[in-house]
Amino acid sequence: MAGKSPTIVEYFGGDDGYRCGYCKNEKGNFSHGMWSHTMTVQDYQDLIDRGWRRSGKYVYKPRMKETCCPQYTIRCHALKFQPSKSHKKILKKMSKFFSKGELPKGQEDGEPMDSVLEEAGPRDLAKVCHSETKCPAITDIQKEVVECPAVTDDQNEIPVAATTTTTTTTTSETPRTEPVSVPDEKTSALMPKPGTGADPNRPPCRKAKDLRKERRLQKEQLRQQAGGVSSNATLAPVAPNPANQSKTLEEFISESLPDNSPHCLEFRRFLCDSPLEAEHSPDGPEAGYGSFHHQYWLDGRIIAVGVIDILPTCVSSVYLYYHPDFASLSLGSYSALREIAFTRQLQKQSPKLSYYYLGFYIDSCPKMRYKRKYRPADLLCPETYVWVPVEQCLPQLEKTRYARFNQDSDADDARVLKDVGRTLVLYRRTVMPYVVYSRKRKGPSDEPEVGQYAGLVGQVCAERMLLYRT
Repeated sequence: MAGKSPTIVEYFGGDDGYRCGYCKNEKGNFSHGMWSHTMTVQDYQDLIDRGWRRSGKYVYKPRMKETCCPQYTIRCHALKFQPSKSHKKILKKMSKFFSKGELPKGQEDGEPMDSVLEEAGPRDLAKVCHSETKCPAITDIQKEVVECPAVTDDQNEIPVAATTTTTTTTTSETPRTEPVSVPDEKTSALMPKPGTGADPNRPPCRKAKDLRKERRLQKEQLRQQAGGVSSNATLAPVAPNPANQSKTLEEFISESLPDNSPHCLEFRRFLCDSPLEAEHSPDGPEAGYGSFHHQYWLDGRIIAVGVIDILPTCVSSVYLYYHPDFASLSLGSYSALREIAFTRQLQKQSPKLSYYYLGFYIDSCPKMRYKRKYRPADLLCPETYVWVPVEQCLPQLEKTRYARFNQDSDADDARVLKDVGRTLVLYRRTVMPYVVYSRKRKGPSDEPEVGQYAGLVGQVCAERMLLYRT
């Protein structure tokens, strides 16, 4: 371990089932667990890259084939991350709060799927009855639509309305001056009143889908021309428009924190109690490696605290707690965006540190599906421990809760430890290989348990060797 303190863990077993916090199955959750007395950041990096996760000093790994809700490790490529539409909405909401001091009405978590799927249970989003969903108001124009549109991707295809003399919009493409047949009184009460038609001095109404397609073609044409490649696009060259260029996450965050806002948001980081040993290295981040409190201070008042682990190749989000008065600001999602930006900042100091780990992804749990929006993202194959893009994993998870993501049927765990006897054991204040320990303790019930543990953990750190405390 190159002079560093050894990792010392105490295995707790994993034979008994316990209550699942996701599906509420009383005996359906199975996992291996161990108490970490001390642990190096590299050892923990190796552990989470094999499906382990810490909660305080307790480190556990779900038994994926047996547990009721398989939990897959998920990571985001922080350097390639681009905020989604819902992420931009959250940042705009924060900007409005800082500039005007207005808290959004109601409690929103910033993740549209949560409110829809929390009631629907572990069903696919496409199977949720439209009558069970809540229609979010996206714009003031949409509030005028009589019927709530289905919560699907088609929602983005609502036409961009031109200015007219009537306040009612319709998704029909027929002229509004044409007579409309009304079959009964019930229907007539829902029909919009006829207007005077579109303003002839204004450009015609166009669908948002068509506008996005046109902008994509324009951007592609500009990229091809910049690279000296001829373009087959039919659109004429368009001068670059800063408004059409994608902004970085940092730019969106900066815009959400105007300099002249009456409210001030500050961030402070402190080392916190953790089994991880704080470390520094010449090519590492200035703050060093270890566990930190990331505190959010609003006008001198602390409103949220995020716990993160800074590891050799990632920032791992542990948990966040916040003041309930600010729940409507979607602080959970906002903190994730800030932590991704923080990961990108650390990567400039430590080139290997380029991933943001969001903990476990549980496809069968609706409240966890928001994590797949932080893309590009990978899920960890539970059998070969290789990373697979989330887009390739989702079709498998739609068919079954447990899935092997690696499509190579011949692939195996490349880091499996074959010589369990080399694993070091701490027994009566003496460090010894497991093969020596097994001769000293020949109890019939002890050896299988320790041997199973040594095989699990020994796979992780065959070169450094983890210590087992008994």
